[in-house]
Parts: sequence; structure tokens; C-alpha cells
Amino acid sequence: MCTSDPKDKTPHTQDHKEESKHVHTDTDEHDHGGGCCGGEPGWKSHLPLLGGLTILMVMLVLDYGFKIRFSQLIEFFIFGVAYLLSGYQVLNLAFRKAIRLDFFNEFFLMSVATIGAFAIGSFSEGVAVMVFYSIGEWFQDSAVDSAKRSIKALLDIRPDTVTVLRDGKEGVVAPSDVQIGEIIVIKAGEKVALDGDLKSAKGSFNTAALTGESKPDTKITGERILAGMINLNNAVEVTVTALFKDSKLNKILEMVQDATSRKSKTQLFISRFARVYTPIVFALAVMVVFLPFLFVGDYVFRDWLYRGLVFLVISCPCALVVSIPLGYFGGIGLASKNGILFKGSNFLDVMTTIDTVVMDKTGTLTKGVFKVQQVFSVSGDEKELIRIAATVENKSTHPIARAIVAYAGKDFIPLQVETTEVAGKGLSGEIDGKRILAGNTALLDQFKVSYPALLKDEEETIVVIAIDNQYAGHILIADELKPDAAEAILEMHKQGLHTVMLSGDKQSVVDKIAKLLGIDEAYGGLLPEDKVSRLEQLKRAGRHIAFAGDGINDAPVVALADAGIAMGGLGSDATIETADIVIQNDQPGKIVTAIQIGRLTKKIVWQNIALAMSIKIIVLILGAGGIATLWEAVIADVGVALLAILNAVRIQNMKV
Repeated sequence: MCTSDPKDKTPHTQDHKEESKHVHTDTDEHDHGGGCCGGEPGWKSHLPLLGGLTILMVMLVLDYGFKIRFSQLIEFFIFGVAYLLSGYQVLNLAFRKAIRLDFFNEFFLMSVATIGAFAIGSFSEGVAVMVFYSIGEWFQDSAVDSAKRSIKALLDIRPDTVTVLRDGKEGVVAPSDVQIGEIIVIKAGEKVALDGDLKSAKGSFNTAALTGESKPDTKITGERILAGMINLNNAVEVTVTALFKDSKLNKILEMVQDATSRKSKTQLFISRFARVYTPIVFALAVMVVFLPFLFVGDYVFRDWLYRGLVFLVISCPCALVVSIPLGYFGGIGLASKNGILFKGSNFLDVMTTIDTVVMDKTGTLTKGVFKVQQVFSVSGDEKELIRIAATVENKSTHPIARAIVAYAGKDFIPLQVETTEVAGKGLSGEIDGKRILAGNTALLDQFKVSYPALLKDEEETIVVIAIDNQYAGHILIADELKPDAAEAILEMHKQGLHTVMLSGDKQSVVDKIAKLLGIDEAYGGLLPEDKVSRLEQLKRAGRHIAFAGDGINDAPVVALADAGIAMGGLGSDATIETADIVIQNDQPGKIVTAIQIGRLTKKIVWQNIALAMSIKIIVLILGAGGIATLWEAVIADVGVALLAILNAVRIQNMKV
């Protein structure tokens, strides 16, 4: 899957398939009674285990409290019943693995240890090992299932029905039955079921499910409404722009569900480590039993067998194998709560290595909502210049083109035109036999059209118009910085991150924005291939790079970066599909949040590794020395597992 490169964007390779067979998808096999993943829900599925625990407690009270003992045969029968009630699923899994010649796993290990305890007459200890091990597995199953459910619940809020207007009448249908172009009605308090454009004059929406922000978002006619938003006030009408299966919410949900299958290097390492570690401790346990025969004068087989059984119990690797994936589930869940979608736990690890953040300008650091500020026409007819420019730009989705078309007004009717895009420069078209150029000064340079030299020094964004190779005028357009852009850059610097801005806009505009925000390096006038070249230069310099962008031209750079980040609200589908991380509310400050969540997750995962390994090593030594008993071994094993689980689960409730 991700054995060599955590940036691998094709996880469903043969390597991944092979890993999937081994990587403790024994989260499947950690399922001891279907309490979380099948069968009856909750504690009822664990009634046999609770029965075994009850028998064990009663027998211990009779023995230690009232000094009542039974014959060995009766005790064997009573404890045997408790053993089977509490451990039949573990024994079943051990047997199923054994017939596949898989002996080095925790289920076979526990079965051998407990059967060995019965063989030497330590009935109560054998049952205790199985009972507490099974209880630990129950808690582990519940914690893993809870983490998965919480991730899914964050976004699985799709309504089952939607009100659609057909022939002037309202009807309630399934969202999947609604076609593009139809009008749906969202009543106050209802969730939006499909993506679309607001048809009503105004609406207020709660976007928390998509962005993690609870602050209401006011939309006006023509603005985009996404499935998952909640209408807060009066009923509104929305024109559907995407089928139910293609809604952004559906895609987000799929991303989050897929994320849990893309494992980090740490998870893969621990899984491989467990496969090597278990047979080694199995061999050491055998040596603990038999080697002393050669060196110890008063060798007693039963005593050394007991020590070997303690060794087996404490060596169980489940605390590591379960708590580590659980930590990553928690990290993905915490990110989702903050409106950040990681497409795999491997990218949580990648974010901890980032030392350089590279950003696009428009739509990432600025709002990407351009407005025409001034129109200058050589002929003096500004309306005609806007009409020509809007005709050429009419079919473009670029924010600048949309600003010009919007400025042309609702009564604007485009002329007949065929346009050709000139990458990174603008558009060329023909109207009434005249060639029209609309773009930056580089476009006019390419077609050898002369224009006032002062235009090159203009700090704001301009669209220059030429008609039949003659400069006809220009349109001054301005964009606004995002409210948290300056704070985001400041926080990046506090985190020791180097900041770079790459933009297709001219250098004077880029320099102005960079100065305002305090960005370390800024490069303007870049074509998509130029952005790729700049990123490659940074990588050759040894930088670990996160790139954040939103436009379709950013997709190649997003793919090249160590961590590709897409601005999910305004971002193009191509960029979102290519990215490793999606920021739903388009706030650049969330880039820092994503890095913090990655570091936090890794910190907790390594806390669990250190805790589990240190305690296991100590008890293994004590067990081999005859100091630790089976009771202490199982309490240490289950206790470590539970502590690691609790440590991992708390990630989901942390604030960043």
C-alpha cells in the first residue's frame, strides 16, 4: 500500500491488497461476539463472557473469602464451563488460523497459554487470562467501532427525501430521483439534499457539517448551495446542478470512508513488527520452559512451564495493533470536525514532516471573488468594451471572467463568438469578423499588439482588450484577501514553516499581496508548468512541501507536492480529486490546523508504542524470573491495552 512512499495516490495496488490480508484487519477478527460489527448490539452479545466472569468471581470469593475449596475434578468442570463461555470465540479464531498454518497470532498464543494453565492445574488463572483478555478485546472492538462510527456520522447526514417543484406543484421524492435543472424547495430547518444554485433572493445556512464552522452563511441569488447545509430561516428554492450521487457531500463521505483503509507507515511498521515479534516471543517462551533444564540443578518442569505461560500472555501485541489504528481514526475524526478531510492516515504522518507551505493566490489566500473597479476605453464607449469583453469571457469559469460577465449586468446578451484559450494569458475570439483578445499584457505581447507601457506597472489585476490587433482599452479588477490569511501566515511562521506563494497573476500584484501577508517568497506570472518547475526546485533543495490550491490548473502541483491540499468550497473537482487533504471552508488557517492534527496524532501514537513496549518488556523479564504471575501478566496486558485505547480515543475530543 504505502510501503515506500506515503504520497502514493494509488493505494489499490497489489502491494495494498497483500497488506490488507495481513495488516490487523483482524479489526475484523477482533470482533468477539458481534457487539460492534454484527449480531446483537451492545452488552447482550457478550452474555456468555459475562457468565464466565460471574463464575470466576463467585469461585474466587468462595476460595479467598470463605476458604471453601472443591475437589480438583469439580473445579476443573466449573472453571472449564467459565473458560468455554468466555473464550469460545478466541478458541474458534485460533483453530481457524491454525488450520491455515498461522500459529503466530494473539488468538493462538492466548489459547496455548490458557490451556497450558489448565494442564498444570492453575484453573482460576487460566480462566482469568481468558476472561480479562476477552474483556479487553470487547473494549477494543467498541472503541474501534465508535471511532469509525463517529467519522461516518460527521458527514453521513444525507436526507432521505427532498421536496421538488414539478408542474408548479410540490412533491416529495427520493433525492436520487431529482434531475439536473429541477427546482427543489428547502424549508426552514431542513437539510439540503443536492448541490445547486440559490434561486431565491436570499437564504441563511448552517454549513457546520461541511466546514466545521457553526456561524451562519448568508447566500444570495446564484450562489452555490451544497448538500449537507441546513436552511435556517424561510423556505428557499434551489436549482439543482448535480445528481445526488455526484454531490460534494457524497464525495466527501466516500473520501472519509476510504481514508481508514489507507494506512500510515507507522501502522504498517507495527503490523509487520507484530508478525515478526510474535514468533520470536513464542520461541523465547519455549526456551524459558526447556533451557533451564540444562543449567538449573533443581529444575521443576511445572514451575518453568508456568513462567513460559506468563511470558506468552504478556507478549500479546494487541495493545499496539489496535490502539495505533485507533489513534489514526481519532486524528481523521478530529480533522473532519474541523472541516478538514484527510484521504488516508498516511497523510497525517506526511503533515508532520512538512517544513514548507506553498500556496496559490487566488481562491487560497484571496477570496477569489473579483469585482470590476474601473473600465477604460480608447473609444470612450465603456459599455461596448464591457459587452465585447463579457462576450469573450462568457463561457469561462475563471473568477475574473465571472466578474466581467457580472459587471455586464442581467440584461447582457452575448454576441456570437468562438473562443480559444491561450494558457496562462487569456482568450482569443472572433466577433463579426474581428479578432478579439482579452487577457493580460503577455497575451498582447504574443500577438505583437502595442499598448501603453504604464499598464505593465499597474499593481492591480487588469484585463487588456484588443480589437483587430489594436489596443481598445482595459478593465481594472480587484480581489480581496481572506479574513484569516494574515493570521494564517503568521501562525505558519510561528510553527517554523517557510512560506511561498505561486500565482499566474502578474508580479506586481503578487508582490503586493506577499508584502501585506509577510510571505517569505512570491512568484508571479507563472503558467501551470512554471508552478511545477518552482515546486521541483524546492524539492531538489530538500524541502518537504505542502501545496494548497483551488483551481484546475493547480492539480499538477497538488499531485507533485508531498501533501497536496485542495480548498474544497471553491476548489475545482480535479484539484479536490488529486489532493490528499481537502479544506472544506477554504480558510488558509486550516493548513496550520491540519499540520497540528498530524503532529498531535503522531505524538499520541508514539506515546502508546512507548507505553506498551516498556511495560511488556518489564513484565516479560519479571515473568521469566518467576516474579510475575499469570494474574499480573493478564492485568498488565489488558491494562496497557485499555490505557492505550483511552489515550487514542481522547484525540477525537481535543481542540486545535
